[in-house]
Amino acid sequence: MKILATGLRFPEGPVSMSDGSVLLVEIARGTITRIAPDGALSVVARPGGGPNGLAIGPDGALYCCNNGGFTWVDDGKILRAGLEPPDYSGGRIERIDPVTGAVTVLYERCGEHRLRGPNDIVFDGDGGFYFTDLGKNRARERDHGGVYYARADGSGIVEVAYPILTPNGIGLSPDGALLYVAETETSRLWAFDIVAPGKVAKQPFPSPHGGRLVAGLPGYQRFDSLAVEASGKICIATLLTGAITVISPQGEILRQVTMPDPMTTNICFGGPELRRAYVTLSGTGRLAALDWPEPGLRLAHAR
Repeated sequence: MKILATGLRFPEGPVSMSDGSVLLVEIARGTITRIAPDGALSVVARPGGGPNGLAIGPDGALYCCNNGGFTWVDDGKILRAGLEPPDYSGGRIERIDPVTGAVTVLYERCGEHRLRGPNDIVFDGDGGFYFTDLGKNRARERDHGGVYYARADGSGIVEVAYPILTPNGIGLSPDGALLYVAETETSRLWAFDIVAPGKVAKQPFPSPHGGRLVAGLPGYQRFDSLAVEASGKICIATLLTGAITVISPQGEILRQVTMPDPMTTNICFGGPELRRAYVTLSGTGRLAALDWPEPGLRLAHAR
């Protein structure tokens, strides 16, 4: 494992670029940041609030899930997100020009419902994207979360599944037929069968939201973001344990790759043959890279 960058303010949402750089968000700094192959840092955009999930769209622009911000807890060793802040700016989906840094708000609501804490995003090949809304926590209450589908041109957004307890990581199977959603507080991985862009087949009760349970972890572990291998295995960043948990599509826990940070939040694939994993070590503000035994899945619109 190699540490590519330090001094980041809760990095998440890494995106590997063809020039060898990595784009990511710094949630606590409110920026989109580029890490060059030599480790040099530069700010691409300053959307403010709480930029979270990040992906490249069909037009080459960046699409950002902005959660509206957090309070922060820093014990001198680990930085971690807290509650909805007094200056909470509202959840939204943003389009960001990677050259000029211009930020355009695409979506702030789905129908009559405001977005609360958009978290993670994945594009399909049909010009749209799925994203999770984790919701926000307050001192004595919390929001329900959900999964949504929206068009990259800003022409429409629909609810896919609701309610979900703290939906976080999201990804698609290699054939695009399954939508995976990682649930943070329960460390459960759910799958939804896609029948059309933005529409899934719902499982009956006792599924709380129509998803099919793939796997769950014992003990006190929490799921964050995820990435899918070309073979279809699901790699989920796992909080508290500080690991990447690899799960088969059939729900078998294959292995846990331990990382040096209990707030291991995101993984993406890049490099030659997509066999390099980039992992955000958010609590300690670092980006790590390591060789991965299997190639990652090439994302729609990757550049």
